[in-house]
Amino acid sequence: MRLALGCLALALGTSPGWAATTLSPEAAKPVTKETFKAPLRELPTPYTPDAMRLVPSAAKPGDKPVDTAFGAYQRGQYTTAFREATKRIAADSKDAAAMTLLGELYNQGLGIKQDPVKAAEWYRLAAAQGDVHAMASLGLMSIDGRGGAKDMKAGRQWLEKAADKGDTTAAYNLALILLGSGTEPDQVRAAKLFHKAADGEIGAAQHDLGVLYLQGRGVPKDPSQAAEWFRRAADNGDLAGEVEFAILLFNGTGLPKDEARAARYFLHAAARGNAIAQNRAARLFVVGRGVQKSLVEAAAWNLAAAAQGLSDPWLDDNLKGLKPDERARAEALAAERANVK
Repeated sequence: MRLALGCLALALGTSPGWAATTLSPEAAKPVTKETFKAPLRELPTPYTPDAMRLVPSAAKPGDKPVDTAFGAYQRGQYTTAFREATKRIAADSKDAAAMTLLGELYNQGLGIKQDPVKAAEWYRLAAAQGDVHAMASLGLMSIDGRGGAKDMKAGRQWLEKAADKGDTTAAYNLALILLGSGTEPDQVRAAKLFHKAADGEIGAAQHDLGVLYLQGRGVPKDPSQAAEWFRRAADNGDLAGEVEFAILLFNGTGLPKDEARAARYFLHAAARGNAIAQNRAARLFVVGRGVQKSLVEAAAWNLAAAAQGLSDPWLDDNLKGLKPDERARAEALAAERANVK
């Protein structure tokens, strides 16, 4: 059984480059190779509360079939899930999977009143039976101070146990904590844990591993490896990985240069609402690099990025000559794209 962990919190970092929608210093420059330097978000600093991120692990070969209780949980039938899990525990006081499910229901307030204290109690019972998902949840709750006092040390220990038993989500969360220490041994261990999570196809871990290879933190600096991990992150839907792969592809950093393919990645990320990708797409349409030149398309993407706070004087200057009907078309395109995000 794989439960989504609902209390994972990440530090957002101190650099304005962390959020993919933040203005990059290169945004006001003409379209050149320098324009497409990666807007690498900084890797996280130590845990800060209320910056939620959900990273479920993929099911593994050999996992047990979905049971009645968890099947009800997956269908959103939470009252049924609670009843079935309770019946299972009554029949078998060591049913760790049912205990973990009850912990999740109490933790999220699904079908019953939310109660972090009871959630922690059920997670602890399940963890005592060796359930790695319960261990990971306890780690996150301890870090968050849910269901008990905030305890970073205990949280880290629970994540260590879960990661040692193969839980890729726990490995990813533990890597984020280790990065915050700034020590070289912790950077090396964080990279290994990112590898474990990345091999489990967690897109965020693949992105973060790419950052480490690009910066040479905890691993040898290797742009080719960075590009490959960014590509895999993009394939798994990670927006930051998609944008950063497009930038390396545009520049020919770590892989052969391909502006047309890079443009396709930019446009895909732009359509998903990423402001930096929208800005880069707009610049490409102004000069016709990787795409056919179109000032209307450029204006539409520029408007979309500006609506998210990413302004670009260079683009504004190059688009000020648009005719009224062209501007109207661009505004309509930008509004249409905003509605399909």
